[in-house]
Amino acid sequence: MGTVGTDLADRVLGGWLGRIAGNMLGKPVERGDHWTRQRIDRYLRQADALPLTDYLPEPVGESDGLALRPEWRACVRGRIDGSCRDDDVDYAILGLDLLETHGFGFTTEQVGELWLLRLPYLQTFTAERAAYRNLTAGLKPPLTATYDNPYQEWIGALIRADVHGWTHPGDPRRAAMSARRDAVLSHTGNGVYGAMWAAALISAAFTAPDVRDAVGTALMVIPASSRLARTVRRVLSLYEAGLGWEDTLDTLAEETAGLGWIHTVPNAAVLTAGLLYGDGDFTRTIALTVRGGLDTDSNGATAGSVAGVRCGARAIPPQWKDPLRDTVRSAVFGFDGVRISELAGRTVRLAVPER
Repeated sequence: MGTVGTDLADRVLGGWLGRIAGNMLGKPVERGDHWTRQRIDRYLRQADALPLTDYLPEPVGESDGLALRPEWRACVRGRIDGSCRDDDVDYAILGLDLLETHGFGFTTEQVGELWLLRLPYLQTFTAERAAYRNLTAGLKPPLTATYDNPYQEWIGALIRADVHGWTHPGDPRRAAMSARRDAVLSHTGNGVYGAMWAAALISAAFTAPDVRDAVGTALMVIPASSRLARTVRRVLSLYEAGLGWEDTLDTLAEETAGLGWIHTVPNAAVLTAGLLYGDGDFTRTIALTVRGGLDTDSNGATAGSVAGVRCGARAIPPQWKDPLRDTVRSAVFGFDGVRISELAGRTVRLAVPER
C-alpha cells in the first residue's frame, strides 16, 4: 500500500462527486426486476449511446419512458441541473453529520437517534424502514435489525459506508469497524459485511497501487467463508482467468440466482466486475457498473466513489461533474441545497490518514 499523499482534499472531493454522478447515472433504470443488463443495453443502442460515456440519454420510445423511474427527466443528459435527491446520497450526508456530531467513538444507538432527528420516515426503505419503525417502538440495537425485518442482508448498509472510508484513508480495517457500528442498526450477516467491505474498499482506494489490489485488501476485513467474500473472490478469479465482462456477469447471475435484485451479494458481484473491468478509468467504471443492472443507482454510486477517490476530482471528466452544479438536493434536515465542495471540505477536516 502507498501513502495518502498531499492530494487528500481533491480525492475526497472526487469520492463525493463520483458517488453523486454514479448515483445519477443509474437512477433512471433503478428497477432491477425490469431493467436487466440486456434491456439497459437495448435502450442505449436505440439511442445510439453505446459505448456509454455520459449520463443516460432520453428514451427513444414512449414505452421505455414509462418504464423509467418517475424522476428520470432530472437525471438524463441535457436536463441535469444539480443532483436529484436520493437515499444513496442522503446516507453519505447523514454519516458525515454523525461523525461531526459524535466523533469516531459514536455508538449504534446514536446512529438511530440521528435518523429519528434528521431523516424523514418516508425517505427510508427496506431494512432502514424496518429499523426506523423498530426505533420508534422503543427497540434498541441489535433488535432494531432483527425484529420483523426480512431485509437484513440487502444493500442498505453498504450504501451508508462511504463516509467511513473517506474519513479513514489508507486504513481499511478502521474504516470497516466504523461502518460496522453503523450497519448493525439495520442489518446482519452479509448485509453488515457489505458495509464493512465497501468502507474498506474506499479506504484502500486512497493508497492501493490499483483497483485490483484495493478489492483484494477489502476482502481481508470480512469473514473469508461468508457468501459475500466467496462471491467477490469468484469475480476476481474469472477476471484474472481472462473471461470477458459479460460472461463474468452471466456466470455470477447464475450462481447468485434467487437472492433478488436488492440483496448485497449479487450487487457486490456487479460492482466488483465494474471496478475490475473498468480498469481505473472513471467513465468506463461507472458505465459498466450501471450497465450491469440490479440496484443500478446504488452500485453506480459506490463505483463512482471508488473511481473518484482513485483519480481525484480534477481528473473526473467534465460531462459528469459540471451538470451537478456543485449542489446536492437532500431529505436530511438542514442539508438540502448544500454544496458538494462544502461536504467534501467537512469530510477532509475529519479524515484520519493511515497511522
